[in-house]
Amino acid sequence: MNLLEAAAVFAAGVAAGGINTVVGSGSLITFPTLVTLGFPPVVANVSNNIGLVPGSTTGAYGYRAELKGQRGRLLRLGSASLIGAVIGGLLLLGLPAEAFQVIVVALIAVALVLVVVQPRLQAWVKRRREADGGDQSPHGGPLLWVAVLLAGMYGGYFGAAQGIILIAILGIALADDLQRVNAAKNVLSAIVNGSAAVLFIALSVFSDTVIDWWAVLMIAAGSTVGGLLGAKVGRRIPSPALRGVIVAVGLVAIVNLVR
Repeated sequence: MNLLEAAAVFAAGVAAGGINTVVGSGSLITFPTLVTLGFPPVVANVSNNIGLVPGSTTGAYGYRAELKGQRGRLLRLGSASLIGAVIGGLLLLGLPAEAFQVIVVALIAVALVLVVVQPRLQAWVKRRREADGGDQSPHGGPLLWVAVLLAGMYGGYFGAAQGIILIAILGIALADDLQRVNAAKNVLSAIVNGSAAVLFIALSVFSDTVIDWWAVLMIAAGSTVGGLLGAKVGRRIPSPALRGVIVAVGLVAIVNLVR
């Protein structure tokens, strides 16, 4: 990468770190940026996943006040995220690169739909939680564990909008404040990204898995800053504007992939 390209990737990392902390779907910023700069899709996805790990960690740290009292819940659901991430990562590296390009277009399209319908989804979640009167399991029960496992598989394969998926299923299954649910989402997303990153790095030693470490470095630096900023000021950003940016970038990614 030249200096201008490195700056663009860093800026995308800042945006993605903040968006992941507040909403989820930050990969719809960084992944298309790498693809637009000429990175092969699988290389872009693997490098992006590793680079976003620090941002996921700082985002979770920024919500530490909302995490109080959730240790048992997160230990239980975190195991599902870890297992799912490993399965998803193995699928990414095991399937042909051509399959990834087709599958990821569908995943981005699904992610964009989730971004658009998120306000209605959150409103429905809130109504259901109020109607249930808080009688749900504090851990969400076995169905939530399976749902988090599937979300982890999605995140290990292609992480865009995994945060939105997680906050939806957690909000449905848990009788808790939405900000505490969002804090739990940040931790589970960090587990998914971290587990997949360890898998990719380990396999790169023994296989031809390609990681662009300059891209990783720029995204990691940017997402670290973005994660901290997202936890502090992200709630002040108008949600419609944020969703509009994500949808626009996602559509650019789809166009670049299908050309």
